[in-house]
Amino acid sequence: MAAEALALLRELSRLEAPLEELRALHSVLQTVPLGELRAPAAELRLGPLFSLLHEDHREQTTLCVSILERLLQAMEPVHIARDLGADLQKGLTHPDDSVKILTLSQVGRIVENSDAVTEILNNGELLKQIVYCIGGDNLSVAKAAIKSLSKISLTQAGLEALFESNLLDDLKRVMKTNDIVRYRVYELIVEISSVSPESLTYCTTSGLVTQLLRELTGEDVLVRATCIEMVTSLAYTHHGRQYLAQEGVIDQISNIIVGADSDPFSSFYLPGFVKFFGNLAIMDSPQQICERYPVFVEKVFEMTESQDPTMIGVAVDTVGILGSNVEGKQVLQKTGTRFERLLMKIGYQAKNASTELKIRCLDAISSIFYIPPEQQTEDLLRMTESWFSALSRDPLELFRGISNQPFPELHCAALKVFTAIANQPWAQKLMFNSPGFVEYVMDRSVEHDKASKDAKYELVKALANSKTVAEIFGNPNYLRLRTYLSEGPYYVKPISTTAVEGAE
Repeated sequence: MAAEALALLRELSRLEAPLEELRALHSVLQTVPLGELRAPAAELRLGPLFSLLHEDHREQTTLCVSILERLLQAMEPVHIARDLGADLQKGLTHPDDSVKILTLSQVGRIVENSDAVTEILNNGELLKQIVYCIGGDNLSVAKAAIKSLSKISLTQAGLEALFESNLLDDLKRVMKTNDIVRYRVYELIVEISSVSPESLTYCTTSGLVTQLLRELTGEDVLVRATCIEMVTSLAYTHHGRQYLAQEGVIDQISNIIVGADSDPFSSFYLPGFVKFFGNLAIMDSPQQICERYPVFVEKVFEMTESQDPTMIGVAVDTVGILGSNVEGKQVLQKTGTRFERLLMKIGYQAKNASTELKIRCLDAISSIFYIPPEQQTEDLLRMTESWFSALSRDPLELFRGISNQPFPELHCAALKVFTAIANQPWAQKLMFNSPGFVEYVMDRSVEHDKASKDAKYELVKALANSKTVAEIFGNPNYLRLRTYLSEGPYYVKPISTTAVEGAE
């Protein structure tokens, strides 16, 4: 089969209108295993195929793209880089986006290969065309170009090629295309900056990070909303957070939140700004961030009082992030009855809000209430027990009612809440004393889809692995939990049949 494919490929170079041969080659290649193509791949002459891409014939182009995808997969990246550099360059300027995507996918393979990437770095024109692909209308093409440039920048030579040559001017020129393209370039810069302190230095020296931060703190509220997402991505890294702190950006964001009350358009950017601080708190120290920027905590509490579901959702998410570790829980506990009132609101929303907001509330509750066994203390257990009673009059029944609703996402989210508290003795007592709850946990017929079966299994596992469950649930129930656990999440009890004499 491989020999037949190679013969058809050689035939193409001698034909002027090879549509039938292209169809035949396409069919043959679908049946040839990739391994069989690898041996002769180094001898392939793909120039004629690339030439056929540049004729104005839709079906021909589609066939050539599909054939090249298959054949190039069989070739080593270093051979593609050395032998097909000119063809790749032409592919990046092709009017058909499928050709650009094909070309960029090969560039992606080349830049991941240490032997081949040098060929790309030495081809300034090819790099320039990749940069200009960011400015195109097709998002897939732009994303592929960003990904390739981001990978190129993982090496010192790549950083120098992008930031210490004319490419930087090309990048700045592309940014001027429109707002959308400018944000794409910022996305690339943040990706590169996040890799290492050295990468960040190259990006700041280029002036592009400064430009992003200037737009973040500027007057355009829609631009702020977009820029804060990218700055939050930068803050995921330690060196990124250090840079933002040194430049006074975190203080500026805090001041903008302070002034948000008098800004009628603050709803556009406030959710992103609050999320920024939520992520900052959990990556550094919840206590330090909340003490240094009290306006952040204040704003979260305010947002839970809002009538706007977007604001409530962000506040709930942020409380979930803050409460995801012990230090964050202690910060929330220091707010006293104010936090208990907030929990009551979350409990209310979990019962009455839209499905999407209900799920976000349940996820936040799971995060707030979970304490790893090794971190449990009597004080923390008393705290979570007190918090649980603040959610509603009968929280266990509230979540059980939600779990019985015919929506898999809600069912799984409610099971996650039970799982979060399952290793805490006070919660086990509540479960054991709640009529029918133990049977509900053991009942496999309640779950009908894979996600629900997995979620129930996690609950059973959390209970079965707890050191206190045998004492609280009793040994017979403990053994039932261990049996459930050993049978796995998808166990189906065999149905026994009895043969009757004389039956057909």
